[in-house]
Amino acid sequence: MDSPRNALGNTVLVSFLFACVLCLCIWSVSLSNPLSFSFHRSQANMKKSKFPADELELALERVSTPNKTVIIAVVNQACVEQIAGAETTMLDLFLESFWLGEDTRPLLDHLLLVSVDQIANEMCIFKRLNCYKVETEGVDFGKEQIFMSRDFISMMWRRTLLLLDILKHGYNFIFTDVDVMWLRNPLSRLSIHNESVDLEMSTDHFNGDPRSEINTGFYYIRSNSKTVSLFDAWYGRKDNSTAKKEQDVFFELMDEGMLGRQGLHARFLDTAFFSGF
Repeated sequence: MDSPRNALGNTVLVSFLFACVLCLCIWSVSLSNPLSFSFHRSQANMKKSKFPADELELALERVSTPNKTVIIAVVNQACVEQIAGAETTMLDLFLESFWLGEDTRPLLDHLLLVSVDQIANEMCIFKRLNCYKVETEGVDFGKEQIFMSRDFISMMWRRTLLLLDILKHGYNFIFTDVDVMWLRNPLSRLSIHNESVDLEMSTDHFNGDPRSEINTGFYYIRSNSKTVSLFDAWYGRKDNSTAKKEQDVFFELMDEGMLGRQGLHARFLDTAFFSGF
């Protein structure tokens, strides 16, 4: 009968021999199938490689509907901070309308809140919303912008540039000011699924034709070559439109027949359903 010491030695020896045979088998498979070794090595290299990410694309993809439509709103510090005597903030009122409106709660999943300063961005993140920050060197957009002031006009044009960029990324969008209350789901009234319509814009006074007094506080636009060209032309007039807000310049483009030349099909939203901007 073997002693316990011999039995232990035999067990160790068998384990060692088994490990050697296993290593030889693995080595043999690697040599006979070099593609397998190459595949695993390439996977490791891919994990180490890091390509620059387009932050806007990632933000848009996160909130997009299956047909690449997003809701865009722009905020600054003045929108997210409570002023003296106020019970709430403009941003909170805006978000509450999604909560209280008819069939509007699911739309929050598709809202991308664009902040133009650090305070607004921090508040967006704190509220666990979908956030994206726009960087603008040398300009402070955080304070309340007086209507038609130099900084106000500058912020409106910066917004237009961002929206042009979104179109170039291939995303349709509904743009909304944060002082617009979403009391009902507007999608059934918009031509989201009608690809023949390129642009739908709210109006202050609706009369059913292009002479309606447009309001860029709420509109839907489809991403295609025609709308990208329109926004390119719109933003291109920024430096030659002193003391004019971007909405005035858009109306000038309409007056000059820009929509017709581009072959754009535009609709103007009835104030019976879209009003109070």
